[in-house]
Amino acid sequence: MTEHLAVDGGTLAYDVTGSGPLVVMAHGMGDDRASYRFVVPQLVAAGYRVAAVDLRGCGESSVGWSSYTRTDLAGDLLALVRHLGGPAVLVGHSISGGAVTVAAALSPELVAGIVELGPFTRKQSIGLGDLRSKAFRTGMTRLLMTTVLGSTTWWHRYLDGAFPGRKPADWDDQLRRSATVLAEPGRMKALQQMGRTAPTDAGAQLGNIVCPALVVQGTLDPDWADPRAEGEAVVAAMPAGLGTLEMIDGAGHYPHTQFPDETVALVLPFLQAHARA
Repeated sequence: MTEHLAVDGGTLAYDVTGSGPLVVMAHGMGDDRASYRFVVPQLVAAGYRVAAVDLRGCGESSVGWSSYTRTDLAGDLLALVRHLGGPAVLVGHSISGGAVTVAAALSPELVAGIVELGPFTRKQSIGLGDLRSKAFRTGMTRLLMTTVLGSTTWWHRYLDGAFPGRKPADWDDQLRRSATVLAEPGRMKALQQMGRTAPTDAGAQLGNIVCPALVVQGTLDPDWADPRAEGEAVVAAMPAGLGTLEMIDGAGHYPHTQFPDETVALVLPFLQAHARA
């Protein structure tokens, strides 16, 4: 059942299932909480209370927000944790990987741990070596066209490359849902505004976290020419001993949707070690 939380600037849609230590899951730009549709049932079955939330401007959350920075998103996630009764382990994908980093740094009493899936958590720099990767060039071009033109067609082209090889069994339904939601007034604008935000605010907070962190990257994630190097850089910017990097072979930018079982196999031990009731 969808619930709504009023926060400064609008309302957030979310649902909660299960009982036990709280896990809050936040998706990436242009997506919604259904991104975790294959993961949530497994975490609930393992004994966790899982809240999957639509970011501001996405899914069933309201539109018309003034900004979409990672710090903005972090404030929304912390408001939800307070509402549900924390602490929580925060799971964030892509832009939300940066958001959970900010949340952990700003309110450590509410965040028991963070999981970053394919995170955009630090300033990006593109060198000549990166441009030698065809997958990277193609993905960045498609993202650029999406944000400039506000085009669902270009967004779906990006998604095709972001799910290299294996697609979810409900891939066609996923694309239809995506097109329907992004056609709603304000939804594509939210995607565009998120796409234009820089992760510098999150990068500035990496050294300030005090909780354990798990970073998960797909070996074929086209958002980076070298996904492992990006994951290693994120971990290296955290205080020593807090971060761990895991790679999922063959996964693109959406490991939790493309390889949910493999993602859960990495996330569950982290939750068992760090989630608190």
